Amino acid sequence: MALDEQLCFALYSASRAMTAMYRPKLDALGLTYPQYLVLLALWERDGRGVGDLSAALDLDVGTLSPLLKRLQSAGLVERRRSGSDERRVEVTLTERGRELRASACDIPAHTFAATGMSMDSLVALRETLHNLTRTLKSHT
Repeated sequence: MALDEQLCFALYSASRAMTAMYRPKLDALGLTYPQYLVLLALWERDGRGVGDLSAALDLDVGTLSPLLKRLQSAGLVERRRSGSDERRVEVTLTERGRELRASACDIPAHTFAATGMSMDSLVALRETLHNLTRTLKSHT
């Protein structure tokens, strides 16, 4: 029952350290870490529905909606009802949101360097974490 022997604490500590490492870069861009994740999803594929973003980011719509509102207020995204389905809200990048990608493109390299790990080790760690997430979700 020692704290340092708990997997959950190791994951929690690593997550906090990773988020803190991102903070200076994201502060310079005027973004929070969750906002950055939304933008990553949109830079990957623009024009996504809120439900699709929710699934991609593993966030419930109630958590995602305020993030999208703040990104819209910052002029980075637009939210519109779909012309073909009024129930569907589509999220698209604005020109400013697309341009911000160039300012953020050094973040992955900075992250890689900060870990001090090899690319092979990081890929293996990422896959292990994805597998852990899938397994844990199947038990809840």
